[in-house]
Amino acid sequence: MDKSSKIYVAGHRGLVGSAILKKLKEKGYTNLVYQTSKELDLRNKEAVDQFFLSEKPQYVFLAAAKVGGIVANNEYPADFIRDNLLIQTNIIDSSYNNNVNKLLFLGSTCIYPKLAPQPLKEEYLLTGELESTNEPYAIAKIAGIKMCQSYNRQYGTKYISAMPTNLYGPNDNFDLQTSHVLPALLRKFHEAKENKAPYVEMWGTGTPKREFLYSDDLADACIFLMNNYVGDEIVNIGVGEDITIKELGEKVKAVVGYQGEIRFDKSKPDGTPRKLVDVSKINQLGWSAETTLENGLGKAYKWFLENEIATVK
Repeated sequence: MDKSSKIYVAGHRGLVGSAILKKLKEKGYTNLVYQTSKELDLRNKEAVDQFFLSEKPQYVFLAAAKVGGIVANNEYPADFIRDNLLIQTNIIDSSYNNNVNKLLFLGSTCIYPKLAPQPLKEEYLLTGELESTNEPYAIAKIAGIKMCQSYNRQYGTKYISAMPTNLYGPNDNFDLQTSHVLPALLRKFHEAKENKAPYVEMWGTGTPKREFLYSDDLADACIFLMNNYVGDEIVNIGVGEDITIKELGEKVKAVVGYQGEIRFDKSKPDGTPRKLVDVSKINQLGWSAETTLENGLGKAYKWFLENEIATVK
């Protein structure tokens, strides 16, 4: 991409899209287009077609999606599969119809089979059953991957797909009912500190292991792939190491400055025992993550205090 190339960031207000937009500006890209969901409903094909026809972007970062944790995926499965299929189908097809040079589609590591070997390699896609709690979302994302590959094969397009691991950072969702584990813990520990609660309760046994990537690192990886990678094969984005949920709780406790204890409700589900991605492919291409979990947690908590605190009190 040239610094003056017209670049469309779909989903620019979310965790991923906002990080990509910020990173593009930092790197000197000046011709950026984006619209809020109120201005442009990406589920509406006519509206998306009109947007692409009038704006004619050259590059597209498809970071728009309906996302959420286990609770949200369980309660709204129809919304997750429908909205994500509509959003990605409309953007990918409009990109083709308006001669977009290149598109990057963002998936998720939940596309991999529930019992796939660890770490998760790109070739494990479609080799086993999915985790049932987020299957509708995962199937929508797999459809997006296959749509990009199919357009490449039939039309000669340059559409690539990246699979980020668990993400956190500014503009995350801190709602305890719909958020992912890390932002939920930041909020829980903060509220416990404010309320001088004697303990914080975490779900499960604390033994499952998870990998966490700071959103600024993901954004950097996405821009790197847009500039350096062409191919049908998906590319994992992660840090290449994981920690237990118990260890995560201890790190969040330290960052927040909470003085109480951590208790585990072992009647609650643990979820998948481990979900670590193999990042050897993107590392070999020349990119690796830079932000440590401790530094990232500090930045995420600072953002939470500055931007979300009003909703907590």
